[in-house]
Amino acid sequence: MSETTSDRAPGAPLLVLVDGSSYLYRAFHAMPDLRANPDDPTSPPTGAIRGILNMLQALQKEHPTDHLAVVFDASGPTFRDALYPAYKAHRAPMPDDLRAQIEPIHEVIRLQGWPVLVVPGVEADDVIGTLARTAARQGWRVIVASGDKDLSQLVDERITIVDTMSGKVRDVAGVEAEFGVPPRLMVDYQTLVGDAIDNVPGVDKVGPKTAAKWLQTYGSLDAIVAHAHEIKGAVGEHLRRALDWLPTGRQLLTIRTDCDLAEYVPGWPSLQALQRRAPDTDALRAFYERYGFKSLARALADAGRRPSGAAHAAGGDPMPRGLFDEPEAAPTASTAAALRVEVVRDAAALQRWVDRLRAAPLVALDTETTSLDEQQARLVGMSFAVTPGEAAYVPLAHTGPGAEEGQLPLDEALALLRPWLEDAAAPKVGQNTKYDRHVLANHGITVRGYVHDTLLQSYVLEVHRPHGLDSLAERHLGRRGLSYEDVCGKGAAQIPFAQVPVERAAQYAGEDAEMCLAVHHVLWPRLQAQPALQRIYELELAVSDVLWRMERHGVLVDADALRAQSAALGERIAALEAEAHALAGRPFNLGSPKQIGDLLFGELGLPVVKKTATGAPSTDEEVLEKLAEDYPLPALLLQHRSLSKLKSTYTDKLPTMIHPVTGRVHTHYAQAVAVTGRLASNEPNLQNIPVRTPEGRRIREAFVAPPGWCIASADYSQIELRIMAHLSEDAALLRAFAEGQDVHRATAAEVFGVAPALVTPEQRRYAKTINFGLIYGMSAYGLAKALGIDATAAKNYIERYFERFAGVRAYMERTREQARERGYVETVFGRRLYLPEIRSPNGPRRAAAERAAINAPMQGTAADLIKMSMVAVQHALDDAGRQARLILQVHDELVFEVPPDDIDWVRTEVPRLMAAVATLRVPLVAEVGVGPNWERAH
Repeated sequence: MSETTSDRAPGAPLLVLVDGSSYLYRAFHAMPDLRANPDDPTSPPTGAIRGILNMLQALQKEHPTDHLAVVFDASGPTFRDALYPAYKAHRAPMPDDLRAQIEPIHEVIRLQGWPVLVVPGVEADDVIGTLARTAARQGWRVIVASGDKDLSQLVDERITIVDTMSGKVRDVAGVEAEFGVPPRLMVDYQTLVGDAIDNVPGVDKVGPKTAAKWLQTYGSLDAIVAHAHEIKGAVGEHLRRALDWLPTGRQLLTIRTDCDLAEYVPGWPSLQALQRRAPDTDALRAFYERYGFKSLARALADAGRRPSGAAHAAGGDPMPRGLFDEPEAAPTASTAAALRVEVVRDAAALQRWVDRLRAAPLVALDTETTSLDEQQARLVGMSFAVTPGEAAYVPLAHTGPGAEEGQLPLDEALALLRPWLEDAAAPKVGQNTKYDRHVLANHGITVRGYVHDTLLQSYVLEVHRPHGLDSLAERHLGRRGLSYEDVCGKGAAQIPFAQVPVERAAQYAGEDAEMCLAVHHVLWPRLQAQPALQRIYELELAVSDVLWRMERHGVLVDADALRAQSAALGERIAALEAEAHALAGRPFNLGSPKQIGDLLFGELGLPVVKKTATGAPSTDEEVLEKLAEDYPLPALLLQHRSLSKLKSTYTDKLPTMIHPVTGRVHTHYAQAVAVTGRLASNEPNLQNIPVRTPEGRRIREAFVAPPGWCIASADYSQIELRIMAHLSEDAALLRAFAEGQDVHRATAAEVFGVAPALVTPEQRRYAKTINFGLIYGMSAYGLAKALGIDATAAKNYIERYFERFAGVRAYMERTREQARERGYVETVFGRRLYLPEIRSPNGPRRAAAERAAINAPMQGTAADLIKMSMVAVQHALDDAGRQARLILQVHDELVFEVPPDDIDWVRTEVPRLMAAVATLRVPLVAEVGVGPNWERAH
């Protein structure tokens, strides 16, 4: 029967064949080092299992079918090994963590109902080839899911190769476009080029272009061999030397399509044995639970609770549900059915709840609002929970369905709640309490009595995992509630929360409060069982209070000064554009990477330093810095980029962010983001204002004090080097800090073997770069680049450093080993910094994790110290009744607004308090500067 395009009509049955061996390696290397128990790095690895499940899910969504087989390579030799003993000889052994996941992968796919084929003595490609060609002869359409280009030789009008990870489709036209030859010539093409991965030689010096050109000219490998004597030059000689090998090479590279699969495919050559069976849901659920896939286990349980006709009623797939189903957005029975939410619509009902709140040992409080902007948000409603399975919702500003049934006036409700909300002796718990405190402060209420925050509990216990309440409830309670999108919709169709029907809003808000209380009851005992982490948590709670006060107060900026700076920057940017156009000999868009690339590399012929993922020459900052060493135009482009970013990010934007009521800029400090414990500032980000250029420093001049006041800046001196000295206990470093030496000069004296008094400025600069570079895991290459020297000299400097500071080397080696054993490192004060990739088989990822293992304890300890300082200083300000206000925290620096009467107090007490928050093996030193603005305070 002739095969035509019509044979590919949708009516033809579809067989999907998955190259499981290809999926196996790709999943393993694409996923992080996941474990069945995330807190135990010695528990079974699960990254490849999860990766393959995700890939199969994506495949089934894209190509739904009842007939699918997943084919894996069997262990042991095949006919190719007998034919050519060096076949695949160069392949590295399978990583142990991958080997441990093969059997579980086979198991879970079978439990899902899909056939798994592993044929001894036959490679997966040959099994796939036999199945594909057999199905095609029977009129089936075939999709082979694989990233292996070798399978392209199977492509015809019925067989297509798809790569779900890259989105690439290799049909007849796609193969020819990619390789320059049609699928029927792919074996000949591969024989000429060879296969380095499988250690199959081709013709020496013949690459894809030459192979395609020869096949286009002569029509086949046999014809090329017949005309080998005509091909001139060195490449012709290489071809003639390979003539005796080519038949063997072709045999090795040809995918077999005639394997006997009768023992493995019942009824062969019928393909009905490859039909999907019903999943074994009980065994699947047990598997998911065994390997820590809690969300998959719950989704399976939810599917089992649906009415049997649900899929049909929704127009869905009537096949058994399981792995390939989307998780439901509706609440599970364990939340929606069990939770009772009272809608509180009148004063009497609210008073009853206030009495319950007063009597409760702990109350979970949550707010529903008009905005995520904590300075602008207004209340729509509030929810409370005091016991499991029960909650209350107080609608306050609803306008949607149900609002007409009544809701308390906002002022009346807040008047009833205010005494309890402002009572420091009334214990409260919340999720991200800082936000709720801002919202209620917008209504004139200062909430007191927050003794717990589930966001911070999660951040301290499991910093490497998501901390949203939905994630916490799924992870620790096995429950899912309504999402915001469930009640408000998505995208352009999303409605404000005030328009959500009151009963629906009550269910959503009540779930949040009740789940917050339940999560607390799980996480708090875990913190109590680990005293060091409990102390870190208590520190975070105290810091949250300080941050709330800082955010509430804001920082004063001089809008006129910023506008003047913006105008000056605009003039400088315009001058740089004119200068760049003159150097280029024509106008071009300095903000367009494509135009810059075309100009630099196409017209001017500058050397290509590196390429982007798409193969185009890169014009990123690193490339321009390298080119700027020899060419003036890239240097101008760097200046232009730097000034343009300053203008758009700060001088143009900051004046627009001044609050219309307070006249100040109110940044938001994200407390539960950085794994090291550092704070993050956003909207606006005031921690990344560049200080290495005059233009950057000038921006800080616009951060000013009120009339008659001044700005004070207090920061730790060389804090991370001091922490390194403490952690490493290196005698030379300890001595330098104990004696108050210039540590960079002392390092230079050790590395260069000279007396400290004879250290030159250049040698001190080198030593400073080495000191800070090693903290961040800088390599010899990185040091060479930073210092502008050759790699050999940099390597010698590092070796000399470690000879003189042997304690530092020992600390680094000890820390790497401990990180590999435990899966985390700790700060001096016990904060845990998890390193999911520390045992990764992926070399670059593992190396990055090892660098983080060395640096994280120092960054994390520095973060702990500055947080301790914030709390200590704020308490001291309060106790002394001072008017000075803490307004900014940036890295190791605290910034204050200070009235004249407090200047001396800040100068003397703040550095004393900062130095006294902890006792290390070296003294902590903090310095204070005072000035009319932030820049002048340094």
